[in-house]
Amino acid sequence: MARRHISFYGWVQGVGFRYRARHAAELYGCTGWVRNEWDGSVTMEIQGTEDAIDKVILAIEAGRYVKIENMDSRTIPLVADEYGFQTE
Repeated sequence: MARRHISFYGWVQGVGFRYRARHAAELYGCTGWVRNEWDGSVTMEIQGTEDAIDKVILAIEAGRYVKIENMDSRTIPLVADEYGFQTE
């Protein structure tokens, strides 16, 4: 299991990014949250297997209008007893 804090930059707001992230996270069994930021970026904390997290990111990138130009990712401590994936 791993948990990542990821910031996405590019065409990531107003294009269904958070909806797609929540759907993919639920599909691949990940927990965490995603939210829009004031600067036009999107921040996500996601917890699951490395493979599942990678699949979630690929599913987000496959969105018709989503264009991720840059992504900052770092590993952070796991959150115990977290259930579901929230859109903030």
